[in-house]
Amino acid sequence: MAAIEPMEQFLVKKVLDLPPVPLPGLGPVDLSINNSVLFMLIAAVVIVGFLAMAARRELVPGRLQAMGEMIYGLVDGTLTGAIIGDRGRPFLPFVMTLFLFIAILNFLGLTPLVGFTATSQLAVTVTLAVMTFSIVLIVGFARNGLGFFKLFWPSNMNIGMALFLSVIEFISFIIRPLTLAMRLFGNMLGGHIVMFVFASFIVAMGTFALNGGLASLGFVGSALSFAMVMALLLLEMVVALLQAFVFSILTCIYLSEVVNLDHGH
Repeated sequence: MAAIEPMEQFLVKKVLDLPPVPLPGLGPVDLSINNSVLFMLIAAVVIVGFLAMAARRELVPGRLQAMGEMIYGLVDGTLTGAIIGDRGRPFLPFVMTLFLFIAILNFLGLTPLVGFTATSQLAVTVTLAVMTFSIVLIVGFARNGLGFFKLFWPSNMNIGMALFLSVIEFISFIIRPLTLAMRLFGNMLGGHIVMFVFASFIVAMGTFALNGGLASLGFVGSALSFAMVMALLLLEMVVALLQAFVFSILTCIYLSEVVNLDHGH
């Protein structure tokens, strides 16, 4: 029997070879499309297509328009509006795109046989986290200038304790990209590994049961493993949506800190 390789599903493989592009000072850069890039492109196309079809402004909305309005209301009312406040409206397109992009990537990874979970790649989640953190820094300095550093200085406290806490606040701030990236990466990686292991039990125990005799009890184990895979699949669907929501919530919290810094938030 072939060895079970639960990590094989996360291997990055080329799907389209493209000639390297020479860049001054960097040499040739390989721009070939791999499975991770392919699924991110698919997610981008799905988002653009969905929003194009949902933005019809019909008096009686169809299903797509109703779904688009529901997602817009969720992001506007629960995320940017509720967390950032009135100043959060300019960030609604970014947060909504981020939410949809992560959610679709997560769901594409659950597609049987052909799916690839791009968010199980640390390079992808780190890129999303660094991009989000960079926007927070840019907005923070653009709105507050050097007053941005007030974010790390606790008020109404003696100088010694304030210095101690400011160091802790600064460290917790700079590790935010890491925690953002690792949370999404770890949840998607772990769930898929567990589901793969139980799926392998279906085949292994079913094959063992073909020997007959008491070994036929393996069919029971195979059926139980199948039921577990179905349960885990439903759980992963919830986790896929939840992780996109959590990433978006944390993004709004970080933006709220710098946008509303002058309000003492």
